[in-house]
Amino acid sequence: MKDKVFLKELDKQFEFDEEVASVFDDMLDRSVPFYREVLDLVSELVVKNCEKNDRVCDLGSSTATTLLEIYKKSDKNLHLAGIDNSKAMVERSKRKISAFGADIEIKEGNFIIDEIPTSKVILANYTLQFVRPAKRAALVKKIYNSLQKGGLFIFNEKVIYEDNKLHKQMIDIYYDFKKKMGYSEYEIAKKREALENVLIPYSDEENITMAKYAGFKRVDIIFKWANFTCFLAKKD
Repeated sequence: MKDKVFLKELDKQFEFDEEVASVFDDMLDRSVPFYREVLDLVSELVVKNCEKNDRVCDLGSSTATTLLEIYKKSDKNLHLAGIDNSKAMVERSKRKISAFGADIEIKEGNFIIDEIPTSKVILANYTLQFVRPAKRAALVKKIYNSLQKGGLFIFNEKVIYEDNKLHKQMIDIYYDFKKKMGYSEYEIAKKREALENVLIPYSDEENITMAKYAGFKRVDIIFKWANFTCFLAKKD
């Protein structure tokens, strides 16, 4: 379904409810620059770095698109699992997985307080930015502790720039991108309003520092476009 969530007046902040879940795949394709290319990159890296029966855990798995892409590319009998705190997302992802006949485990849960299973790879695609800053560093430390030795933490984030002029230019460039993807000025403004104080981005430097503080000795940027960055951190 096409994303038309912000064509009407909203009386609440952004949340991952049934209305958003029903159009979420279209929302990602039209709101995240190079979404499909990054999905391909991340899934390829996961497959290349996993051995038979390894576990891959996706935090904030939404409609399970990433896990399904890994499932399609791997013949290693990986244990693919997703955790999401949105009931609507979990129900939609389960229907999607069933339609593909895939072996993927999805559960509703709060990974901030719930246990994260020991994994070879943990993913968080555009997830940390929705975690309150007061709890974000502790979550990344929890992710580090949940990884096997040699495991990977791959996370995508919308980011800010510390240079105010450059930050404004990047916002303008992203605004133009969304217009090219078919969103009206009204929709763009309403979504920005709904996300205020809900999506709280860090800079590249802040994300890298947070990951290193958690224990990761090396954190690489493996893809970047304007104010969107994909990070890869490895546990020694």
